[in-house]
Amino acid sequence: MRSLLLALCLLALPAAAQDAPPPTNADLFAPLDLPAPDAYRTASGTPGPAYWQQRADYDIAVGLDPNTHTVTGEETIKYTNNSPQALGFLWLYLEQNLFAEGSRGAALTPADSRWRGAFAEGGLTLGSVEVVHGGETYTPNYLVDDTRMRIDLAEPLAAGGGQLQLRIAWGFVVPEYGADRMGRLAVEDGMVYELAQWFPQMAVFDDVRGWNTLPYLGQGEFYFNYGDFDLAITVPTPYTVVATGTLQNPEEVWTTEQRDRLKAAGASAERVYIIAPDELGRAHPQKSAVTTWRFRAENVRDVAWAASNRFIVDAAGATTDAGDVLVMSAYPPEGVSDDPSEPGWEEATRFGRASVLANSRWTPYPYPVMVSVAGVVGGMEYPMLHFSGVGRRGQSLFGVIDHEIAHTWFPMVVGSDERRHAWMDEGFVSFMNTSSAVAFYDENEDPSIAHFGQGTTIRVNRLMRRDTVVALMESPPMQDQTVATPADQIRRPSLGFLAYRKPGKGLLMLRNAVLGPERFDAAFRAYIERWAYKHPQPADFFRTVEDVAGEDLSWFWRGWFMSTETLDQAIASVERMGDGTVVTVENRGGLVMPADLEVTFADGQTERVRVPVEAFFKTDTFEVALPGPRRLTSVRLDPDGVLPDTDEANDVWAGG
Repeated sequence: MRSLLLALCLLALPAAAQDAPPPTNADLFAPLDLPAPDAYRTASGTPGPAYWQQRADYDIAVGLDPNTHTVTGEETIKYTNNSPQALGFLWLYLEQNLFAEGSRGAALTPADSRWRGAFAEGGLTLGSVEVVHGGETYTPNYLVDDTRMRIDLAEPLAAGGGQLQLRIAWGFVVPEYGADRMGRLAVEDGMVYELAQWFPQMAVFDDVRGWNTLPYLGQGEFYFNYGDFDLAITVPTPYTVVATGTLQNPEEVWTTEQRDRLKAAGASAERVYIIAPDELGRAHPQKSAVTTWRFRAENVRDVAWAASNRFIVDAAGATTDAGDVLVMSAYPPEGVSDDPSEPGWEEATRFGRASVLANSRWTPYPYPVMVSVAGVVGGMEYPMLHFSGVGRRGQSLFGVIDHEIAHTWFPMVVGSDERRHAWMDEGFVSFMNTSSAVAFYDENEDPSIAHFGQGTTIRVNRLMRRDTVVALMESPPMQDQTVATPADQIRRPSLGFLAYRKPGKGLLMLRNAVLGPERFDAAFRAYIERWAYKHPQPADFFRTVEDVAGEDLSWFWRGWFMSTETLDQAIASVERMGDGTVVTVENRGGLVMPADLEVTFADGQTERVRVPVEAFFKTDTFEVALPGPRRLTSVRLDPDGVLPDTDEANDVWAGG
């Protein structure tokens, strides 16, 4: 009897209700599976009330011997354990070991790879290793495994602020080419050394994974603690040194005239030579065979430096809301262009100054100095300093300088884990570059670049163009890896797209096609402010944007960052119905986005119609009703060409 009653009830339901298909897009709009919020990281994307992170402060003395290309150093690390658990051992990175023959990275790296560099004398040589803890100094047991080192402590380091010191002596031969992040460049009458990943450095212990000990394999970049650095860099007296940080002893390394020039440069928007091209081989204020350059950098996650006996040095000043910045460039004569239409490193300071000012739109550049260095490295960023290729010219040189300086914000200030989440720095910076490049080339009135005109802006943005992104999304190498793939696991042909272009394009779409500039810009700035000098995870970014913008974007994060689906919006039909016209928009791809329509009427007037993304909650089609007798002559989807639609042919209806 119960079954019969149930059947009769079902028969009594309206036919439409019985025949209605189930929702088709529930999976697209389902809540995003994010780590549960806790006291360390909140549901709104802010650091929680119990958020903590470790601190590592360094005092490093290092010497360079150009005769043997050898660097030797001693360092003292003051390590503070702010975590809620005691630590019985510590992990450090020995990243020079990437260049040892037989390293993991060397075994994985083809001979033509950008990340190559292993050689017979490569790798770090450890000297003494000591722990100073609780008033005692001892030599600990330690284990070196490729690019990592574990130090076993005699007594655990207390939680909640326990401190100890590590004293380590080490040395290595500078690679000629070190994975495009360091190396040495032979120039006429001298050498340019670029030093990065050059000292034993504390690994990060955090609330997400504990010790972060992924090996340095070359392609994946870095994840470090914040702290203060004191550097003493000793080089032969003819050498000039630039480094992360503020120079502490200018009177010992610069002449009186050069110090006056530096002061003038800080007050000038135009380039001022500190060492002019015709002053190479300058007199040095000291008569000794070696000179020690001292730098101090506060609240940074890494340091790098460069030295050469052939550096031309120039500088200019820039002022942001955070204060004055000395923008410098150091380059050998080989960096100077002989073609005025393609300026070289003689314009690097102007390019760097423009980048500092343009990118400060998000939050002011926070450091007192920014140095561009020309050498063997094609392009790599560090706090207050970057290395870029000596042969770069024109827009290519501006592009690399702007890209590397924009890394100040990501990951130098917002300290993400690049080794796991490359898109959280490279993608964000690629997004930033689109606006800074347009600002420079569209607004700069200097006649030396006037010949570029609008064409340069197009070149700057071409990697973000719709057709370029679509072609890459549909290419075979991109079909089974997502933006969320860890850096070292991304296949070589896919790195530029998955780490740089696709996430950069995603932020452009989020700003211009989903949220609008006002909401997006506020959220992006809030993310920088919330996580400055901290360690955000992807969920912290997603939650911050949703919190500030007031929008559930699960569908966007899942589709663009966590899948390989593509977008195909189409105009399925245009029909006169009753006293109006109905345009049916269909979502035919695996991605979903809001749809913008531009309709043109027979009288020549046009209107824009917005179809919100919610229109596709339950179905792949949505009918746009246009009331009134006016006849349509055409309908176009995405009239501004913002979205990477894979089939433009079905984006236009021209019915006459």
